[in-house]
Amino acid sequence: MIRIGSLAIAAIACLAMSLLIAPTAQAQLDDQMRPQVSKQDRVSKQKQPTRQKQANKKDDQTSKQDQASRQKLVLVTKPTEIAKKPHQLLLQVNSNEPAMMNLALNNATNVAQYYRDLGEDVSIEVVTFGPGLHMLRDDTSPVKARIEGLAMSNPEISFKACGNTRENMRKAENKDINLIPQATIVKSGVVRVMELQEQGWTYVKL
Repeated sequence: MIRIGSLAIAAIACLAMSLLIAPTAQAQLDDQMRPQVSKQDRVSKQKQPTRQKQANKKDDQTSKQDQASRQKLVLVTKPTEIAKKPHQLLLQVNSNEPAMMNLALNNATNVAQYYRDLGEDVSIEVVTFGPGLHMLRDDTSPVKARIEGLAMSNPEISFKACGNTRENMRKAENKDINLIPQATIVKSGVVRVMELQEQGWTYVKL
């Protein structure tokens, strides 16, 4: 009986020691783990701003690339848009001087040839009024033969005669004013010039 009692006492003593030691060991283990967890938290928190910065940087780079792409698109499309825009030249002649009439024909011929060489379309209109109507009069034009040849080889060049001027000449000279076949009558030469300018034609006064 004494032996059994001694063994029981020893077992109870061991169990009591275990109960006393276990919380202390667990507390030490917890203390050791806390710095590691805190360190991991700090590392994780430090990584998050870095990842956010990287994401923002990627967004900025993407935005800049988009802007660069749009700029390139504009640069690529602009020449095409310019090429599609029609070329339109308006030449005004209101002088009875043959030199001025020939100058108008020279300019018209040079411009037509220039764009023909480029393979681009152009429209050229010579508008006459006042004394310049003599350029298109069948009986007084000093450039009648030249206009006839020019019209055959340059269909993009047209000639307009002011109807008001023609009527005034008819009354002043008391006779019909015949025009060369290449001329087309408009009611008012000045109005024709104004309307073509409003439509975007390039205007040159000689």
